[in-house]
Amino acid sequence: MALTPPLLAFEDVSKTYVDGIRDVVVLDRVSFEIHAGVFVGILGERRSGKSTLLRVAAGIEAPTTGTVRFEGVNLASMSSVRREQLLRHDVALMSVQDWSPNPNESVIDYVALSLGSYGSSLRDARYRARRVLARVGMSSRADDPARSLSLVEQARVVLARTLVREPSLLLVDEPAAMPSLSERDEFCALLRSLAAEQNITLVVASEEMTPLHGAGVLMSIGDGELCSTDEQASVVQLPRRRAAGAERG
Repeated sequence: MALTPPLLAFEDVSKTYVDGIRDVVVLDRVSFEIHAGVFVGILGERRSGKSTLLRVAAGIEAPTTGTVRFEGVNLASMSSVRREQLLRHDVALMSVQDWSPNPNESVIDYVALSLGSYGSSLRDARYRARRVLARVGMSSRADDPARSLSLVEQARVVLARTLVREPSLLLVDEPAAMPSLSERDEFCALLRSLAAEQNITLVVASEEMTPLHGAGVLMSIGDGELCSTDEQASVVQLPRRRAAGAERG
């Protein structure tokens, strides 16, 4: 009987950017596997490469070298149509910094229109949006202008906009930017609860440890190695970002 492939796999993935006259290595031969149903936490300081890691995992950015696989399939071998489908349904990258409603757009339409052509109709998309807004505690603001929301409300609506597509893999970039610790903790608990309820594989990257509480797999990026507390992910080295060709430390 064939084993089910990992939901997400990195194989010797490197990512390099050009900074003036030098190449800067952000990810250097990264390899790991994540299986379905796991909550993975990635701890890293600002500019440690964790956002790049998530964008490469989502297929938004291509690795400079190496292979990224989703359910065993190389993202680079997918057609542009299949990659678009992947980003619209199977994989979601969530960041509260992506908050960008149009002027006068209602909360429910901001969520519903994220479905694009995957909603059978605008009426159906709004129905689905209203249901998920209720689940994140925002049903009372559904018909209000999206731009009237507070920071905490914005985060909940961004979460709703993500969950309405019913992804199997949710990548979250820094969920900790909240006005207070209690609001941050409440939001992170909601995120974990809804991911578990929908059987979503959750990967959260943060500068702080608190949002990663309860992770079955914990990794660190930046100065040290990727550390695992669960056998469902392999352990690899993720060196500090440096100029290409620099001496290895």
